[in-house]
Amino acid sequence: MRKNLGPWTWAVTLACAAVVGCQTVQTTQPGVVGVSREQRVSPLINRAELNQQAGLQYRQVLGEAQKKQTLNRDGEDVARVRRIADRIIPQTAVFRPEAVNWKWEVNVISSKELNAWCMPGGKIAFYTGLIDGLKATDDELAQVMGHEIAHALREHAWERASKSATAGLGLSIIGIALGADQGQMDLAGLVYNVTFELPNSREHETEADRIGIELAARAGYDPRAAVTLWQKMAKANDGAPPKWLSTHPAHEDRQSDLKVYGDKVMPLYEQAKRSGRAVL
Repeated sequence: MRKNLGPWTWAVTLACAAVVGCQTVQTTQPGVVGVSREQRVSPLINRAELNQQAGLQYRQVLGEAQKKQTLNRDGEDVARVRRIADRIIPQTAVFRPEAVNWKWEVNVISSKELNAWCMPGGKIAFYTGLIDGLKATDDELAQVMGHEIAHALREHAWERASKSATAGLGLSIIGIALGADQGQMDLAGLVYNVTFELPNSREHETEADRIGIELAARAGYDPRAAVTLWQKMAKANDGAPPKWLSTHPAHEDRQSDLKVYGDKVMPLYEQAKRSGRAVL
């Protein structure tokens, strides 16, 4: 005799179908640091559309900064950051050959924030708080540059969007089946983010640290600066990371990991320094 499936069973079945629909991708080569985790992305998120939206968002951010007269105000800062980018971007070929041909763009926004980011497709912004307020050396800025570029190379935005889309679909199906109200749905989403999104965010940060330190080393920037950079950040924030790093690995764990991987890529840095040019 066939039994009727209850709403919970149907909800779980449909939610699982959404998850199973994800595909596995390998966005980058492992490099010396050996980042080789396979990533799962959802067909619900179109990568091309995601990148297009990122570009539009970048233009919006620059437009707002232009109106406030905070875009590229200090020519020396702009030239300095772009010079570092010009050395690091060619190194992306080691991890992802086609990335060299992305439409890269680097701009500087005047703000006290200790912040920098790279959107999908190579749209970069640095904040003067990170450059001048932190009194960062070129080696330290290169660590930030490499880290942010690594996020774009690994397409962490696509991966996180996929997780959120799949979670949202699954939770919506479950909510409909169980008759959950909007407040319950919001709570369910919060629980999902805390349980699943936060650890993945830490994983992404570790990957970006490791790839970033290799990119910088290959470009001739001292990997030891990765540790001094985070020490400066901790000091600037009374021992705690900036808000934009609040979900990242603990400072002590991060510095320890950067020390290990800095030692691993030190030969690349030394080779670049001896030859007077970046290591490809």
